[in-house]
Amino acid sequence: MTRSKRIYVLDTNVLMHDPTALFKFEEHDVYLPMQVMEELDNGKKGTSEASRNARQVSRFLNELIEAHGSADVHNGIALVRPNGLQLRGAESAGRLLFQTGDFDAGKRFGTVIPDNNILGAILALKESDPGAPVVFVSKDINLRIKASIAGIVSEDYENDRALDDFSLLYTGATALPEDFWTRHGKDLRSWTDKGRTYYEISRTDDDDWYPNQFLYLPGDEEAEMKVTKVTDSKVTLQIVDDFRHSQHAVWGILARNREQNFALNALMDPEIDFVTLLGTAGTGKTLLALAAGLAQTMDAQRYREIIMTRATVSVGEDIGFLPGTEEEKMTPWMGALTDNLEVLTHNQDGGAWGRAATNDLLASRIKIRSMNFMRGRTFLSRYLI
Repeated sequence: MTRSKRIYVLDTNVLMHDPTALFKFEEHDVYLPMQVMEELDNGKKGTSEASRNARQVSRFLNELIEAHGSADVHNGIALVRPNGLQLRGAESAGRLLFQTGDFDAGKRFGTVIPDNNILGAILALKESDPGAPVVFVSKDINLRIKASIAGIVSEDYENDRALDDFSLLYTGATALPEDFWTRHGKDLRSWTDKGRTYYEISRTDDDDWYPNQFLYLPGDEEAEMKVTKVTDSKVTLQIVDDFRHSQHAVWGILARNREQNFALNALMDPEIDFVTLLGTAGTGKTLLALAAGLAQTMDAQRYREIIMTRATVSVGEDIGFLPGTEEEKMTPWMGALTDNLEVLTHNQDGGAWGRAATNDLLASRIKIRSMNFMRGRTFLSRYLI
């Protein structure tokens, strides 16, 4: 075994937290102590998520053993993903190993408890193969501390941890190489349809593009495009609208950067049914969505009304029962709506009376609904924020 290939020993809480953890260690091996198998068996009863995950782990293990055969399980079995299991990342190339040897946990730790049995199994594994780098993975902080005291390398299970750094998240746009036109000039085909310019280029195996993905070409030949169609051999690109110019203003709002321009292109496209905007506070997510909704509801009349909702999660202590109708109960949570409506109507002609009349007109086309009562509903010709 090379130094780069490791053996990951999984704690029970890792598998009961994520039953697919078995297949997420790529080329490395996974080792399960017998104590973990017993705890999975004890935790499989019940209707909780942890119990369901324990049962799913047992099904995964049974499927792996049946596919491999039970004759030489003690030598390890290949971690082949079950049919239908779709996971991100590379296919598992390691082996699944089980504890087969005996040891005396009492001699090492004094008291024989489940956690000590797991640590004893890891120490026995290290003694049987001194050159193998062994890493203990657990979500139990105290157990990781005990493992470190016993000389065992341990770490938390972070495979499914949500990203908390915006710089690591997808920006919504992909930069094209500077030689993009040179590379695709020979097989390039262009045309214009309904005032829009399209390009069709050949697709290579390295191109990881998908429909409605936004692309931009920096430099002197700056261009901003959107992928409209992807086939096995061809990709169709469309030049997007430039909402940074006043002639393309959306309800009086202009995009201030490339990202906002891409957002408005997605929001104003009737062929895109679902748009997700991600950004820090103050980047215009609600303002752009509301402006696009008003433009398509009041001007283009593409939708009958706008429905706005948000999760009713308090920052501080809950204020308790609120009187009134569903819309009146939701009003305290809709400060973002009223704030952005003021921005969208502050330049309306007619003075204070004209702005008040405009606000009343807009309010008649904007409905506030609670997310708690939306299950099973179907919204036709509505713009939902």
